[in-house]
Amino acid sequence: MTVPARRTRPIRPGRRFDLRATAMFFGLAAVGLCVVGWALRMAFDVAERRPAWAVVLVLGLVLAGIVHRSGRSGLSARRLARRTTGALQEATATAMEVLEEERAPVVPAAPAPGAEEAVTVVVVDHRELSPDEFEQAIAELCVRDGCADVEVVGGAGDLGADVTATAPDGRRVVIQCKRYGDDNKVGSQDLQRFGGTCFTVHEADVAVLVTTSDFTEPATDYAAQCGILCVNEERLREWSEGLAPAPWAGVPFAEEEAAPPPGRAVR
Repeated sequence: MTVPARRTRPIRPGRRFDLRATAMFFGLAAVGLCVVGWALRMAFDVAERRPAWAVVLVLGLVLAGIVHRSGRSGLSARRLARRTTGALQEATATAMEVLEEERAPVVPAAPAPGAEEAVTVVVVDHRELSPDEFEQAIAELCVRDGCADVEVVGGAGDLGADVTATAPDGRRVVIQCKRYGDDNKVGSQDLQRFGGTCFTVHEADVAVLVTTSDFTEPATDYAAQCGILCVNEERLREWSEGLAPAPWAGVPFAEEEAAPPPGRAVR
């Protein structure tokens, strides 16, 4: 009795073990896992501070998905390397674009035609300034409030004028600056010296004495008689902060005698 021969299936030769490809695969897989771990750890923090970087995190997750999928589908190490490199390049390009957008200077929009220009108010503690700095600060207030020809002339031989300017209405403004402490008030002698030169020598239309302290009662009485404006520390602070108008704003023009018409005799 003959025994039927059993058919045997031919054994197909398997792939040869490639140590280099395997090492490259695991290396790329490790890189992908690191990217995924970094993305999960920093996602919330980056999303709160810089939402644009969330795009980079998403690309990192996509890279991890490519590594996982290629491992299951049996892609070659070379193709996997190409895909991984492409994903990394795309992530780098996106990050550079985000950085360039963040570094781009912000150009302020031009004001609409006819819109009023806002006045910038800088709060300064004038008592902390030196005498020269105090005079310069008063000059800057004059410029801010529309004066022209503003000049700091304080120093030896100034004859009482520290700042001169032309008001927006064309009147000549002469200012004397007294940087005094709280325990040293401006007295009547200071006003008398200033009153003797501000109108006759400096030809002031508006004479102002500004101090970081206050005025004595005799000084205010003399100033009222001579028409000198007194600006104490409180009034100066309001002027500096934009809470009060400039000292010369509330002073009316001096009344001048009207000239007689031509050809008419004066009786």
